[in-house]
Amino acid sequence: MPTTTNKISFQGEPGANSDTACRNMFPDMEPLPCATFEDAFNAVETGKADLAMIPIENTIAGRVADIHHLLPESKLHIVGEYFLPIHFQLMVLPGVQRSEIKTVHSHIHALGQCRKYIRKNGWKPVVAGDTAGAAKLVSEVKDRTMAALAPRLAASLYSLDMLEENVEDTDTNVTRFVVLTKNKQWVERPSPDAKMMTTFIFRVRNVPAALYKAMGGFATNGVNMTKLESYQLGAFTATLFYADIEGHPDDAGVAHALEELRFFSREVRILGVYPASDSRDEWKVAD
Repeated sequence: MPTTTNKISFQGEPGANSDTACRNMFPDMEPLPCATFEDAFNAVETGKADLAMIPIENTIAGRVADIHHLLPESKLHIVGEYFLPIHFQLMVLPGVQRSEIKTVHSHIHALGQCRKYIRKNGWKPVVAGDTAGAAKLVSEVKDRTMAALAPRLAASLYSLDMLEENVEDTDTNVTRFVVLTKNKQWVERPSPDAKMMTTFIFRVRNVPAALYKAMGGFATNGVNMTKLESYQLGAFTATLFYADIEGHPDDAGVAHALEELRFFSREVRILGVYPASDSRDEWKVAD
């Protein structure tokens, strides 16, 4: 994949799960931390980064709602996906003992995913902007009663001790990320038998059973739809649908299904065509 800046943007502080995903999938690129998802998108749109690593759904927390609005508006294109098992480490200032902890800081989703662990220890959960930001806060404030729940990478970046590892309440916590680029492109199949994914959005026409009819083409053409979600566009009568399917638009079955979808829709826009992650079958996040 050609690059100009060799940077990949993500939302959060250095050490966040998104940072880990960037380093794992693109070890030769420089992660570019951004304060908000909008900033991460904008970095690609303005040429400050070649790619963006954006979380889109989690097996515990569900979809990342902001992304379903930002992605269609941004005009960026999906060129890959990555699945990251999520683990949280309990980290404190060097030398702090477990008995000194009174508050635990992390992102609201992380606190929820470690709820039983926090309650069992009698600590007060405190919401932070993101997991790595919580680790950074503990490092900067230097309050020995504060602890953070954050990814392993954050401990080394902010010189914190890990008192306990993998404290999440479940071992089925996985986040799916999508990789975005500014240039419109459909990624070619790396091999004839490689599994491909196509992501698109659509709005059906205002006719009876429009959604049922629009979806019929995927069933009759044997196209597996792994994800279908709806969300409002500012009015209860305006609904946009987001979908992932297995296959490439050049495949005969997919082409026929998309043709039928367009017949019953006011708008259809493909957001990306890209290779399915090798981890997709293992985690089955979208099932």
